[in-house]
Amino acid sequence: MLNFNGLCNEYGKIFNEKAKVKNGICSVSIARNLHVTIQGRPSRGELHAGFSFESLDLEGNALNLGEVVVLEEEITEFTKQLVNKGIFISALHNHWLFTKPTILYIHFQSVEPPLTFAQKAAEALAVLR
Repeated sequence: MLNFNGLCNEYGKIFNEKAKVKNGICSVSIARNLHVTIQGRPSRGELHAGFSFESLDLEGNALNLGEVVVLEEEITEFTKQLVNKGIFISALHNHWLFTKPTILYIHFQSVEPPLTFAQKAAEALAVLR
């Protein structure tokens, strides 16, 4: 069995990104390549997808969390992918007003092996443009 840091590295590889460990939390951030304005000003700082796991138990299950910025037209297919994979959607909301195009943030979670969650989330990301 991999140690926590090794598991975290494998987690990052599933997303094709480098994972980091801080305060017992493994996290990965992915930039979304979207062209968005907030109040008429170009913004790139809030266009991300973030995934993390923590509280790994002896059976290999962890609390897995995800947050992804989505375009309005991506919501239906992305949420369908997550739900079909057994991932709970905990929130869908805006963070910012006056965005063009409309962007929303979807939060989701599970308790399962982190590499299983990462694989499911990575597969769901494939439906995003």
